Amino acid sequence: MKNNSVKVVVATGIGAALFVIIGWLINIPTPIPNTSIQLQYAVLALFSALFGPLAGFLIGFIGHALKDSFLYGSPWWTWVLGSGLMGLFLGFGVNRARLTQGIFGNKEMIRFNAVQLIANLVVWGIIAPIGDVLVYSEPANKVFTQGVVAGLVNAVTIAVAGTLLLKLYAATRTKSGSLDKE
Repeated sequence: MKNNSVKVVVATGIGAALFVIIGWLINIPTPIPNTSIQLQYAVLALFSALFGPLAGFLIGFIGHALKDSFLYGSPWWTWVLGSGLMGLFLGFGVNRARLTQGIFGNKEMIRFNAVQLIANLVVWGIIAPIGDVLVYSEPANKVFTQGVVAGLVNAVTIAVAGTLLLKLYAATRTKSGSLDKE
């Protein structure tokens, strides 16, 4: 258990740093104000799949809080929580044992993408906007529009780049029963 805890702490640090750096460097605007395509969610998907829901939550939460602090001066806590929840849900979207055995086929891709699509719609289409209305007194029509757009673009980003990262990772693993002997 102790070894696993160390892995989660290290993964959290590296994952949060990557979340900040990628979010800072690659930020593709959409026509909706304060809403952009965020490629760091693909990396969040990979780290959540490899290190589990707790690491995913911490990476998303800490990474988003730091990114907001560096870029805007202070975190937007409802969306920071949303990133944490995305990491948590993404951690449940993949069978870690099969992934580390090099198995990420069609069945695993469908499950992963179903979980991430539902998570994106719930987190960004419902939870974050309701939080914005309740915590920041933002206009509902504005934040629900932002949330739905963010959820959709994040879902596409994770479906394409996140699935590719997971597929590439699985391809690097030696399959059980393989004749490869090193």
